[in-house]
Amino acid sequence: MQPLVINAALTGMVPQRTDSPYVPLQPKEIVADAKRCFEAGATILHLHARDADDRPTYERSVYEEIFAGVRAECPGVVISGSCSGRMHSEFRQRSQVLDAQPELASLTLGSLNFARQASLNEPEMIRRLAAAMLQRGVRPELEIFDAGMADFAQYLADKQLIRPPFYANLLLGSLGTMAATPDNLCHLVRCLPPGTTWAATGIGRHQFFVNSLAIAMGGHVRVGLEDALYYDWTDKQLATNAGLIDRIVRVASAIGRDIARPQQTRELLGLPTTTKRQAA
Repeated sequence: MQPLVINAALTGMVPQRTDSPYVPLQPKEIVADAKRCFEAGATILHLHARDADDRPTYERSVYEEIFAGVRAECPGVVISGSCSGRMHSEFRQRSQVLDAQPELASLTLGSLNFARQASLNEPEMIRRLAAAMLQRGVRPELEIFDAGMADFAQYLADKQLIRPPFYANLLLGSLGTMAATPDNLCHLVRCLPPGTTWAATGIGRHQFFVNSLAIAMGGHVRVGLEDALYYDWTDKQLATNAGLIDRIVRVASAIGRDIARPQQTRELLGLPTTTKRQAA
């Protein structure tokens, strides 16, 4: 099997300090937590930004501060910035992060319902964001919650709005999308464009189960407090990002999978091993 790529989703748009004291919200907190995740084994960092009041923000300047700090503390790590439509609906808002020069950026391939709200991703918005990423040399981090979204990835590839090598996150178990079952994960993998490198996670209590399936299947993982706040969902033991990653490393070690290093991750995703972004 390939060395396991660990993608750490640190913050997200929903968790607040009242939910967990371990969710990093401000830029310095995010950078410090990113370093802990990197040292634990993560080689992709999926990053969201918050404003001074801990509310989700799309502002380029905040992302630039976070990215600069992360690159200084985590040499070679792959940074993914969020283009989420969960809170912000306009293209100018959702695309600002691309000008902060991440290596990857999230591209959710359809609209969906979360437990408390909808995330709207109209086809034209998806095409515009994909084109903006292509123009800037940012590789899409394809976010897929159901089989129709996997089909849309193939449509974008046919239109040459995304180009190989492809990288996808498969997210299962959110209310209103595909359930976190082995059959569903296998089906999604079969629906992906040929040659796609994929990672998987479960939402909430499903995270560790789906992560473990992905490791055994030869895929990769997304893990972190964005998707799951608890380490143990029976006794509601709060997790840390680094603690969740450490558990993944132990599972991978138990079945004989190495953990990917930054250079291996970059080669797998078709990214330069050294970039102007790193040197900046």
